[in-house]
Amino acid sequence: MTTGSAAAPIGDTDLAIGVDIGGTKVAAGVVDAQGTVLASTRRPTPSHDPAEVAEVVVELVAELRQSFEIRAVGVGAAGWIDRDRSTVLFAPNLAWRDEPLRQVLADRVGLPVVVENDANAMAWAEYRFGAGRGHSDLVCVTVGTGIGGGIVLNGLLHRGAFGIGAEMGHMQMVPGGHECGCGNAGCWEQYASGRAVVRAAREIAAESPEAALRMLGGRQAADLTGPDVTAAAQQGDPAALACLEQVGHWLGQGLANLAAVLDPSRFVVGGGVSDAGELLVSPARTRFRSVLSGRGHRPEADVVVATLGSAAGIVGAADLARS
Repeated sequence: MTTGSAAAPIGDTDLAIGVDIGGTKVAAGVVDAQGTVLASTRRPTPSHDPAEVAEVVVELVAELRQSFEIRAVGVGAAGWIDRDRSTVLFAPNLAWRDEPLRQVLADRVGLPVVVENDANAMAWAEYRFGAGRGHSDLVCVTVGTGIGGGIVLNGLLHRGAFGIGAEMGHMQMVPGGHECGCGNAGCWEQYASGRAVVRAAREIAAESPEAALRMLGGRQAADLTGPDVTAAAQQGDPAALACLEQVGHWLGQGLANLAAVLDPSRFVVGGGVSDAGELLVSPARTRFRSVLSGRGHRPEADVVVATLGSAAGIVGAADLARS
């Protein structure tokens, strides 16, 4: 079902459609040159069959084009995208392997198509229209179930030599640490993600149920989720606050490592876990400042929460398609 207003005239050819393909839903929206979403629609992600996912994208684009004249389509997907922004090399949650997605969609929709990593699209949106405006050197970190990221350097999206840069969640943080789905151990996302929040909460609740009564809310420790922890922390629950403090500590450590290499002027923290706001970002800032190389003798990047929310992927993909 489409939502939004068809306020722009159908002859406005500066409009693009952004599509955000996730493991559970495919969302699409019409975006103008100012980053405003004029209309949006979504469908459940049908299966792990690439052909069926592509069919849903085609249907959403067709639905939105009924009311708007569209210039191009940008698609953001969680996976490794080649340097030409045309082929999904690897997408673990969608079973894409060397999928020529740009050509498949362009042939079907009859418009120019750009394919981008979803975290890159989110970072570009925050740089252009959100919390990163005015910062030409920016690192955006998406803290969800895992950690993704996007990097803008000198006003350009940095993709790396092979197109798969900014996979910062898989920096090794703790040698021999928690096993990661990437095949290595001790990756940053094992310590500073939604998964890490849940692990910490379940450990506290299992060891000291009396200390986690509010966070548990009558449930078993194994049933705790990230939103449960955030909600309890926002109510002042000490156990939940301790979980976010622990994850924020590791988040700040990783940001300091990135600052040593990239020297951005701003870090933008987005993703579902960032709903905790300052309860997560404040301890991250504290750790960042305490371990930053050359601290006290260098300008220091600020650390802020993303502002565009769930629309960032759509906005960024559309803007990249337009440019």
